[in-house]
Amino acid sequence: MMKKLSDLKHVLAVSLLAAAGGLAGTAALAQNSNDAMVAPAAANKQASEIAQGDPARWYREDATSAQRMRTRQKEIGAALDEAKNACRQGPAGERAACLKAAQETWKQEMAAARAEAGTPGATRAQ
Repeated sequence: MMKKLSDLKHVLAVSLLAAAGGLAGTAALAQNSNDAMVAPAAANKQASEIAQGDPARWYREDATSAQRMRTRQKEIGAALDEAKNACRQGPAGERAACLKAAQETWKQEMAAARAEAGTPGATRAQ
């Protein structure tokens, strides 16, 4: 399960970065997608959590559709955060367009998640 979540998060992050960079910058942004994109505060928290070992929750399946939806929302949000960090590290002249593309990708991913879950309001972007 954890491998699947990790793979999904990576795919979401790469897709956000690809969309944010446009077709010309896709390869460069995808290559830069690594732990360097994680904010320093988040990296410190991650390091302390890793030192404590794997949390038990990683080995429990999401039993309900609501739990699966919450997990997916968290993953989509994390991918957005990584894309925003990547945009901030890019050229200043491209930053606004990059951030706008990242936000639009987040909206599309959230709408798709809601549609798959059958959540009301699935067709409207937030």
